[in-house]
Amino acid sequence: MVKIRLSRHGIKKKPFYQIVVINNKSPRDGRFIERIGYFNPFYSKKTNHIKINKDKINFWLSKGAVISKRVNFLIKHSN
Repeated sequence: MVKIRLSRHGIKKKPFYQIVVINNKSPRDGRFIERIGYFNPFYSKKTNHIKINKDKINFWLSKGAVISKRVNFLIKHSN
């Protein structure tokens, strides 16, 4: 099964998350199929803190991917 979920990067106490398409048996920060966006909770006002490629999400949903709860929340609030 393929999932669309967050992968944590960054340094201690300053996370940076990538939104990735990944096999559900892979570890959280493991090998992914495709990177389709990012989420930066510690952003400056000059940059966007959420970037999502909605065309890629629709493509993977048509292939049967499942979206995690947090990514679904970010998609709804990225407008």
